[in-house]
Amino acid sequence: MKTAPVKLIGVAANYLVLSLIALFAIFPFLWTLAISITDKTVASGVSIFDFPQSLFPKAITFNNFFEVYRVFGLEKYLLNSIIISSLTVIGTLVVSAMAAYPLSKMTFPGRDLIFGAMLATLVLPSETNFIVNVLSLNKMGLLGTYWGVVIPTIATAFGIFVMRQTYVAVPDSLLEAARMDGATEFQILWRIMVPLSRPALTALGIFTLVNTWNSYFWPSVALLGADNLQPLSVAMLKLKGQFNHDSFNVAAGAMIMMIPVLVVFIAAQRLFMRGLEGAVK
Repeated sequence: MKTAPVKLIGVAANYLVLSLIALFAIFPFLWTLAISITDKTVASGVSIFDFPQSLFPKAITFNNFFEVYRVFGLEKYLLNSIIISSLTVIGTLVVSAMAAYPLSKMTFPGRDLIFGAMLATLVLPSETNFIVNVLSLNKMGLLGTYWGVVIPTIATAFGIFVMRQTYVAVPDSLLEAARMDGATEFQILWRIMVPLSRPALTALGIFTLVNTWNSYFWPSVALLGADNLQPLSVAMLKLKGQFNHDSFNVAAGAMIMMIPVLVVFIAAQRLFMRGLEGAVK
């Protein structure tokens, strides 16, 4: 058995490694936050790349946020991001739940083959679908609309996989009892499976929200020519042109984009971790 000093050294080493990893992960966020709240009137002539001075502002202000919001008009882009992200999250949860149920609890020819084909798409880069999606949306008249951004992204192999793994853990006896009581498959799905899988749905919703909120390439393609519908992730690129020599405002704009998803994740952190545990099982 290990002696107490050896165990103590091992625990200290673990904490040290984890602390370094955490610092490495959050350092870009902390540096951007420090730049965004720096009073540029006091820091005139000081480069943001003067490290570590730029990490410790001489004076703190929130004027950079107000200036970006007022001059750039972020409210319309923020609203676009909220609409697109909300539609995508809702659509992904509905499609994933409905597709995962027959793949986990029903028996039909080719079930495993269909599921395997879905998983195979995970190795393909998303850019391979862009040409087909653009041509299809153009035929449907959906290019340059919210739905043109949302529809191609709501059926994901990752979402179906997460929900299927969650449904597999639900005892079949529970479903058989519901069928004996006269419940239809649709009622079993929405009254039994969905309530039991709320943690997994929350985890999938957060994953989808973060990916959609930060997505740049697909929205910029689907909304080409519809600048008034662009989400914040696409409009953020304009900040560099609008404030070409003002890195403080660019950092403030980046923080405005990061804070909403960060707040959502913190608020749903417990359900998120429970959902991951259910998916792994």
